[in-house]
Amino acid sequence: MDQTVTKTTLNNGIRILSKKIPHARSISMGVWVNVGARDETLSENGLSHFIEHMIFKGTKKRSALQIAKEFDSIGGNTNAFTTMENTCYHAKVMDTHLETMVDILSDIFLYSTFASIEVEKERAVIFQEIGMTEDTPEEYIHILLGNTCWGDNPLGRSILGSRENILSFDSETIRGFFSRLYQPKRILISVAGNMEHDHFVNLVGQQFESINPSDSFPVRVTPTGQSKVVIHSKDLEQVHICMGTKGLSITDPKRYAFSLINTILGGNMSSRLFQEIRENRGLAYSVYSFISSHVDTGMCGVYVGVDPKNAKETIEVILNEIFKLKKIAVDSTELQSAKEYTKGNLMLALESIDSQMVRLAQNEIHFGRHIPLQEVVNKIEEVKVDDIIDLASTLFGDDQIAITLLGPVTDKKLYDDILSIKN
Repeated sequence: MDQTVTKTTLNNGIRILSKKIPHARSISMGVWVNVGARDETLSENGLSHFIEHMIFKGTKKRSALQIAKEFDSIGGNTNAFTTMENTCYHAKVMDTHLETMVDILSDIFLYSTFASIEVEKERAVIFQEIGMTEDTPEEYIHILLGNTCWGDNPLGRSILGSRENILSFDSETIRGFFSRLYQPKRILISVAGNMEHDHFVNLVGQQFESINPSDSFPVRVTPTGQSKVVIHSKDLEQVHICMGTKGLSITDPKRYAFSLINTILGGNMSSRLFQEIRENRGLAYSVYSFISSHVDTGMCGVYVGVDPKNAKETIEVILNEIFKLKKIAVDSTELQSAKEYTKGNLMLALESIDSQMVRLAQNEIHFGRHIPLQEVVNKIEEVKVDDIIDLASTLFGDDQIAITLLGPVTDKKLYDDILSIKN
């Protein structure tokens, strides 16, 4: 089912992984750094994301315009993203343009100048990104929930950083963070598509081997989590509600049951929350559950946007559905349907070359090995009804739930006792 995965480790510790897919005409490449927003101090919050932007703003031999033009001229696309724990710089091209893609990605990663004039330009862009996020309640509520759940821990901050921090960053700050945290042992290069591993290593190896190793790296502190209700009043049409409770780490052996709980609770249109809140009661247009996992902790959450007069009722319905998962055994037919949905989504996603590249990297970062797709499918099938109810009982305690509301909430006292609903 899986094509061969090949791995090479450079002398300085950088890992290079490839997955040859002969029938593909494209190649997807990612330069991954196991550094993200949770590795920043409070005054550094936003630096990882700022660097992600600045990487494309000019090198010693290419301007920002030249970088854009060279990718466009080969019909390729390139981008980057920052998470709490990782930053990835990636590109996708036709297989005939492998050498050009490698040359450009290597150049921007290794030789970006972080010029002062470009820092000033990008500062304004990030201000706009922050504003756009704050103007999108369904997106902004997730940032607010992170703070409600994790408090002062870095996991409770916005990946974008604060406006005050963004205003304080300069070229020297960016270069210092980059050189200190972008260490070889935390860098991984993954590629998937129609290419040969040895040829790819020859293209990237010599350049990336020039990065000097370092042992300094901030310790990631595991948050304890908080149980409370936080209300952010804002003049909106709807009240946006996000609820979060204890989750699992990304490597937890019970992660397969965790994923199935999410599917059953609110992961698709036949899920309990979608059916009860939207179909049966007509309380919301958008309602879904989600899970997020980190190396040491995680969260299971629910989002919904509702008419202000229905906010408390909706929260009560959600809490009741959550608590049912640990009181009443899931029907075997419902569990099997969740398994088929989860397996189907996984397999369909892997038809994408980009998804293959991402999975290649994430398996190496978190598990140190390639995990065959069949192994994942088998683990999903092994989950039993008792596994669901046991995990739900562990995760869904009424003293572990955090709730955030964003919108026109006028009677805050209405929610004072919302967490007292007993399970």
